[in-house]
Order: sequence, then C-alpha cells, then structure tokens
Amino acid sequence: MEPGTSFKVKAFLVGSRLDLRGWPGAETVGLMPLSLRLPGGGVAVLFRHGCAVVFDGPPDAERELLARLAPRVDHPYATPETEELDARIEPGASDRLDGATLVLADTALPRLQLVANVLSKSLLLAHYETRLALDFDRIEPLALELERTGGLRGRTRSHLKQIGSLLLVEHRMVGRAEVGEKPEVLWEHPELERFHALLDGEFELRERLSALERKVDLAGRTVRTLVDLIDARHALRVEWYIVALIVFEIVLTLWQMARG
Repeated sequence: MEPGTSFKVKAFLVGSRLDLRGWPGAETVGLMPLSLRLPGGGVAVLFRHGCAVVFDGPPDAERELLARLAPRVDHPYATPETEELDARIEPGASDRLDGATLVLADTALPRLQLVANVLSKSLLLAHYETRLALDFDRIEPLALELERTGGLRGRTRSHLKQIGSLLLVEHRMVGRAEVGEKPEVLWEHPELERFHALLDGEFELRERLSALERKVDLAGRTVRTLVDLIDARHALRVEWYIVALIVFEIVLTLWQMARG
C-alpha cells in the first residue's frame, strides 16, 4: 500500500470459533494474532473468536479466504456479519480518525494487527448486542404475563436453554474474545498504547462491553426467576396431586368400612 493510498478494512464474523492450528507457514507474516499475506495483495488478520479482518483485499482474495476458513469454523453463521472502515496512509502523520476515515502513519504489521483487534471486537459486540436484544424481546412477554395474571405458561426446559445461551455469550465475550483485555501486540509495541486508546474510545469497546455485561446479568437473573416460579408452580401442583390421592384413599377406606 503506497503513501496517500485509500483502502478498505473489512471485518467478517463467520462463526463462533475459528480453528487456526496448522495454517501454512509460508503464508504467515505474523502471529498472535495470526496474520497472512493475501494473493493479489492485502493482509488478513485472523482471530479464534470467529473473525477475519482484511486490509485492502481484492474481492476475489476475500472470497477465497472465506472459502478456506469454512472448514475451520465452529457453528458457522449462514451469512458472515461484516463491518467496514475506510483508511488512508499519510506518512509522518499521527494516527487518528479523520471523520469516518482512519489515518495511519504507515502499514507496519503491529499497527494493522491493532486495528484488526479493535474492529473484530467491535463486530463481535455488535453481534451479541443484536442477539441479546432478541433475548429481551422473548423475555418481555413473559414478564408482562406474570404482571397481568400472576402466573406463567411455558416449560422449564426452554428457559434453561435461554440461560445456557446467555452463559455462552458471557463465555465468548470474556473468555475467548477477551474484549476487555489489552491486545497482546501492545506488550511488544507499547508505543501504540495511545493509538489503541484512540480506537478503543472511538468504538466505545469498554462502554459497550460494560453495558452488554449488565444486560446479560439482568437477562440471566430474569430467566432464573422465571424458572424458579415455574418450578414452584409445578411443585405446588404435585403437592395438590398428593393431597387429592390421600383424600381419595381416605374416602375409599371409609366407603369400604361402611360396606363391611
């Protein structure tokens, strides 16, 4: 990429996890995260949490990369989710955001890896923000029903699945993607700390992660409460069955005694 060149940075979220073991070393230009040179130009940075970020990649190279990643994806999404960013190279300039365009002093690999890290986390946050909004849409009618009628319909199993879904969101955000953690590239290149802070603030990673964690906690507590209420209702029903059986047995015994 030549000085003054403008190009696209594209992030693709292809699934819940990427298995990057055994990637051909001849194509690799960097590790942690895995970075490689694309045929025909451009650089791709790959992440275990299911993201691939492409810098100045020709459309054919992007399609070829996604095709090569397909066998390595766990729980692939029907259509990869994407996020794009315009970038421009200005040698000697300070790294900054000029409107909606990211200005880079150069395209050294550590700088690209840092941009890829932030963009991939932003895309992952967007994915789970949408997913959690759908979970809230499913929970709200149950809460309204509980308010109106004092009771609930539904089965415990379906609500337990929702709890499992929320736990997976938390695991993937905090454990696999390490959204709130410092990128590994900064340990070797502390001079990029200010640039990372700029990107982190622009994409509001910490604020969005904090809001998402609060929503996950609220949704989890709500669903657990619903499960407890349904279980209590089932337990009360079983107790009434037991009482009815006892009453029936007493009546049957009295009737037999009366006949004798």
